Amino acid sequence: MNPPLNILLIEDDAIEIMKLHRAISSLNLSHNIIEAHHGEEALEILEQKDNLPDIILLDLNMPKINGIEFLSILKNNDILKYVPTIILTTSSNQKDLLECYKIGVAGYVLKPLKYDEYVSKIENLLKYWSMNELIKL
Repeated sequence: MNPPLNILLIEDDAIEIMKLHRAISSLNLSHNIIEAHHGEEALEILEQKDNLPDIILLDLNMPKINGIEFLSILKNNDILKYVPTIILTTSSNQKDLLECYKIGVAGYVLKPLKYDEYVSKIENLLKYWSMNELIKL
């Protein structure tokens, strides 16, 4: 069994936050979720470099700093650029997808409408990152 992941979830929608918690709970996973409701809050959390997350789940459509702007800030930081960041969004816009990969995103996952499909995607995503070798900074 792999140790639980420390996951920074950057999401402004309370329903989406609850949905992720519910999915992780239904899968009987013990990952630690740290919540940030927008990019500025996430940057404040990440400034505490003594406890960086193993992965970041990032929504694109957020107030203050959108996901692409946040990703650019992250990837221009000499320490934070190594934290795998996965876009978790409803945006199937090809321009967003290309821009995220150009900046250096580790993955781009579309949130399906059906809850069962969402749980399956979350399960596969977290299974992959649980067995992947992560850099501990």
